[in-house]
Amino acid sequence: MVNFALTPEQQSIIQRPLGTKIFLEGPAGCGKTTVGVERLLYLMEQGVPGDLILLFMPQRTLARPYLEALRTPGVVAGSMVWPTTLGGLARRMVELFWPLVAEAAGFAHPDLPPVFLTLETAQYYMAHVVRPLLDEGYFDTVTIDRNRLYSQIIDNLNKAAVVGFHYTEIGQRLKSAWVGDPSQARVYEDAQHCATRFRQYCLAHNLLDFSLQVEVFLQQCWPLDLCRGYLMQTYRHLIYDNVEEDPPVAHDLMAAWLPQFESALLIYDWDAGYRRFLGADPQSAFALGDLCQERVTLTHSLVNDEAMQALGQRLAQSLKPPKSARRSPENARSLDGVIVAEYRRYYPQMLDWVADQVARLIFEDGLPASEIVVLAPFLSDALRFSLINRLEARQVPARSHRPSRSLRAEPATQCLLTLGRLAHPSWRLPPSLYEVAYALVQAIEGMDLVRAQLLSGIVYRPRQGEPSLSSFDLIQPQMQERITYLLGNRYERLRLWLAEYIQGPQEAFDHFLSRLFGEVLSQPGFGFHNSFAHGEVTANLIESVQKFRSAAGRTLADEGVPLGKEYLLMVQDGVIAAQYIRSWSGQVEEAVLLAPAYTFLMGNRPVEVQFWLDVGSHGWFERLYQPLTHPFVLSRHWPQGEVWTDEHEYEFSQDGLYRLVSGLIRRCRRRVYLGLSELNEQGYEQRGLFLRPIQRALQEE
Repeated sequence: MVNFALTPEQQSIIQRPLGTKIFLEGPAGCGKTTVGVERLLYLMEQGVPGDLILLFMPQRTLARPYLEALRTPGVVAGSMVWPTTLGGLARRMVELFWPLVAEAAGFAHPDLPPVFLTLETAQYYMAHVVRPLLDEGYFDTVTIDRNRLYSQIIDNLNKAAVVGFHYTEIGQRLKSAWVGDPSQARVYEDAQHCATRFRQYCLAHNLLDFSLQVEVFLQQCWPLDLCRGYLMQTYRHLIYDNVEEDPPVAHDLMAAWLPQFESALLIYDWDAGYRRFLGADPQSAFALGDLCQERVTLTHSLVNDEAMQALGQRLAQSLKPPKSARRSPENARSLDGVIVAEYRRYYPQMLDWVADQVARLIFEDGLPASEIVVLAPFLSDALRFSLINRLEARQVPARSHRPSRSLRAEPATQCLLTLGRLAHPSWRLPPSLYEVAYALVQAIEGMDLVRAQLLSGIVYRPRQGEPSLSSFDLIQPQMQERITYLLGNRYERLRLWLAEYIQGPQEAFDHFLSRLFGEVLSQPGFGFHNSFAHGEVTANLIESVQKFRSAAGRTLADEGVPLGKEYLLMVQDGVIAAQYIRSWSGQVEEAVLLAPAYTFLMGNRPVEVQFWLDVGSHGWFERLYQPLTHPFVLSRHWPQGEVWTDEHEYEFSQDGLYRLVSGLIRRCRRRVYLGLSELNEQGYEQRGLFLRPIQRALQEE
């Protein structure tokens, strides 16, 4: 079945003979993923069973176009194609060949099954290992939240696994590149000691975090003839999209595996590598092209018109990209209409302007809300709250997406966990008066914070560490009228449900949350009713508890510790949420998207209009403060022993900004709005490096 919307170049690639191995490269927006999708369907039309095709991705969310195509009515029937990542493949092979590799990998109990950890459960066990060391004075010169400290140690282990060096080298590599305060060397030593302790704990208890899964797969499973034979018989055709976003060990794996495939299509995005902070290596990805029979390049953008391309060229030239960057010929086309910059002195004024422009685009120009994104280097809680409030006041639907947002930061999560503490008084984790009031605001439709505080101040009494709620009927009539009988009746329904649960047998915590949502909070009159956002958060939370029970349930049961109580304590520590596919996929609702710039890029979809906020912020240019790790020093291409200097920092930051801006422009069809304010969110002047290329482009215009 030929798609006649395709260009002749695309059709030629798609219909190559089945025995062809192709390396397809080009900038974002030229139809490379479309070629990948159609090539997949073409293979199936030619009689290739779906389960013989390896659809390989850096992260599962990038497989969305392929899965949507496979679900389209009329697609060739047959076995299903499943997207796979390095982590997913590693887990499956380790689980399958565990009896053969467990002892050689150093696990203390090879006769027992492995326990696979998510990002959340890995942080839980890391906290268990590191918390006693913190009490002894480890990291006493580091001022970051504990959850960030745990995640950076885990990140060091992940870097060692995906780059391909031994985890015991982490501290030495970081120290050898440091030139500055000598006390930082001790921080790196502490980080190395914690990583070593964590790895030893995992080996002693059959726990496999991401780093250990990858290492066991590559060092123990892959060398086995049985494992290689199984994989090479299972998969005969390869489609590997966004190869530049994967780490070097994934490229090493594919380099060894590629000759065994009957056909292959590898898709490489120029000037990308947005996941370099996670170990992505565009250089080793590009080298895979030498192992393919053909190198094919697509350059014509199917997203941008000439004016938008001209904007991208001017910004790229102003940023002085590295020599390896690919530039298009000079384009003197006017930028009129493709870039709009507005300057305000104060930050709230800039947000007001953004909200007004978004409302005008939707209600006057008729632009769908889903075709508008509002981007910032970081989407803080304050910025998210301020923007969503402004947009809702103008009747504009809005949603936000922040994958690294802490579990406890979601209002729906706070409500569910507070009610969970009230429903389990024996755990002796009484919430504060404010937490109860805030939970009532979220749980009861129409409840405002003033009435919630009045109500909770009367009915909530933690007795001897065990929280309890009293009846609305016992409140004085005058106060009942202030709160209103309607809200009081809804509160009473919630209280009676909790009281009935307390009297019965305790259930698994994820079962409790599911019942609470289904029987009360999602019903008419309650705060989660008809709220897809709250439903998504609840589903993510329940999945998180289930995975925590799978990873830690056996240990906690042996120790006699309630799993739900331990989970609540873990969330209170600020554990960063794992990746939930439902938060990325299925975003078809007509709403304006608010997201960090890099998160939008990894969604890999074009839009009509982009708003760039805080253009003067240093966040567009500078790396996040990570005192325990370093994404570039812990890479394959950093010479061991070379010192990291300010010059290196500037060069890599400039390169990152160039890649970021190029990626955003190539995913914008019509116009870019720039929000500039003299003073930032905290009231300080903004003079970030990003202002210079913006000013040059505007001055030339």
